[in-house]
Amino acid sequence: MTERDRAAARHMGLVHALCRRFQNKGVEYEELFAAGCLGLTKALNGFDESRGLQFSTYAFTVIAGEIKRLFRDGGAVRVSRSLKALSQQIARLNSESVAQTGSELTVSRLAEQLHTTPERIAEAVACTLPPLSLTAADEGDGTQTDVPVPDIQETLAERLTLRRSLEHLPPNDRRLIWLRYYRDQTQAQTAAALGMTQVQVSRREKKLLTQLRKEMEG
Repeated sequence: MTERDRAAARHMGLVHALCRRFQNKGVEYEELFAAGCLGLTKALNGFDESRGLQFSTYAFTVIAGEIKRLFRDGGAVRVSRSLKALSQQIARLNSESVAQTGSELTVSRLAEQLHTTPERIAEAVACTLPPLSLTAADEGDGTQTDVPVPDIQETLAERLTLRRSLEHLPPNDRRLIWLRYYRDQTQAQTAAALGMTQVQVSRREKKLLTQLRKEMEG
């Protein structure tokens, strides 16, 4: 597995979390997930560490933008012949992979076999999904579909609460959380940095997350 694949796997939870925000609003979860994966791919391609942003912060914006695009771009969507042909090749390769291994190919593997970019693969997959019209009637009552957007004030409040909670942690605990969730370090890497074992990091992390969750809910 490449470093890119590992980064994508580490942030798949963020994709699912954003998809759940838009769930049950007229778009199938599979469509939301495909758009979210496309956003994650674009974030991996476009991230510039020199700008001083954490990757997760940058990815949040890009993934959310791709998901909301499903709602904005309602109606008929024109798809190029080359993209249609690519989606057919993807379907064929995935079918062969499922028959041989029981699972579909990763985006990176598909890109390698089809000699294209991961972003192009994600676009080809997304183009096969049916679009959603913003003017479509909702269950026949003549109303239009409401498009949800993340509550920015709520998000900021959560971040401020979390930041205050982190400030009250002992330095070693604060560094553990920082390494795991702001630097995207594995438990093994965090253990090495803190002079702990992976088991100790795992146990301490669970305890700290429970503590932080209670403080934020309170």
